[in-house]
Amino acid sequence: MLVGDWMSQNVVTATGDVSMIKAGRMMRDRKIRRLPVVDKDGKLIGIVSERDLKAASPSDATSLDMYELTYLLSEMKVKNIMTASPRFLRPTDTVERAALIMRDLKIGSLPVVDAAGKVVGIITDTDIFRLLVSITGIDQGGIQIGLRLGTAEGSLKPVLDALRGHEARIISILSSYDQADPSRRDVSIRIQGLPETRERELHTLLEKNCQVLSWTRD
Repeated sequence: MLVGDWMSQNVVTATGDVSMIKAGRMMRDRKIRRLPVVDKDGKLIGIVSERDLKAASPSDATSLDMYELTYLLSEMKVKNIMTASPRFLRPTDTVERAALIMRDLKIGSLPVVDAAGKVVGIITDTDIFRLLVSITGIDQGGIQIGLRLGTAEGSLKPVLDALRGHEARIISILSSYDQADPSRRDVSIRIQGLPETRERELHTLLEKNCQVLSWTRD
């Protein structure tokens, strides 16, 4: 799962000499929260966020009148308030890495640049949500089975054998590990719908072999 396959390629950028007023208008009109800043060749040099714009704007307690305030904001350039040399990704980076960086930095997007440093895309938390929906297969419906298993080799085999024995077609399998107890993991398996009798038999068999956490028909 590569960033290049999930990023948005229609990127809104600004040059460093764009005013705060224009940058704010661009972000508002395009409903974005972070704006990559590029040089004349399209290479990434910084990024400006809604938070940066708010921090640089005069407070409500300012003594400036409306005309002075408008002049000040028009003269303030993006290059004066941007974060220089921001974190970025390559199209060949994984989406998992993107999610990890965004989580650690508490940000909602990252610019993507090519080998020459030119901005070629941006990946956002919305793109990662799209990927999550895709890999879980929830939009295909079916039956979602939540299991608690051990982490020993072969612990998943009885489950797969049971699914195969009941002619269940697997849509997705996802695992999450318990950091407090490394000997166990939770496994989420989505299968296509089954006839009621076969589904009931599968449910009973799995309950005999492992801990069934959930069983949901979408």
